[in-house]
Amino acid sequence: MLMPKRTKFRRPHRVSYEGKAKGKNEILNGEWALVAEEGAWITNRQIEAARIAMTRHMKRVGKVWINIFPHLAKTKKPLEVRMGSGKGAPDHWVAVVKVGKIMFEVNGVSEAVAIEALRLASHKLPIKTKIVKRGEQA
Repeated sequence: MLMPKRTKFRRPHRVSYEGKAKGKNEILNGEWALVAEEGAWITNRQIEAARIAMTRHMKRVGKVWINIFPHLAKTKKPLEVRMGSGKGAPDHWVAVVKVGKIMFEVNGVSEAVAIEALRLASHKLPIKTKIVKRGEQA
């Protein structure tokens, strides 16, 4: 699973996923890409599931770039614990994805294989996405 190697001593505040992506909003590496059409928190498990779905369909031919990383820790208090007494311990890690963010890029395979691999990956994610080709994104 993806997670930061080191973090600072504080538990982070919530980061908003409203608005448009500032960076990573154009295809840089691959020929085909999966773009977010909604904002959301994507967990490290969802990213890993999408990566596995793509690489299995591509039969490990070609290359996949993952442009999102789960930097944000989400906390959770244990079950049946009373209110108060501070914030809970980190439970899982999420990546903040905004509208227009390029999440995955694919190169080195045919057009049909790339589109199908990205379609399979999109089913593993909790947001609406679209598949774009280099040069024709808006």
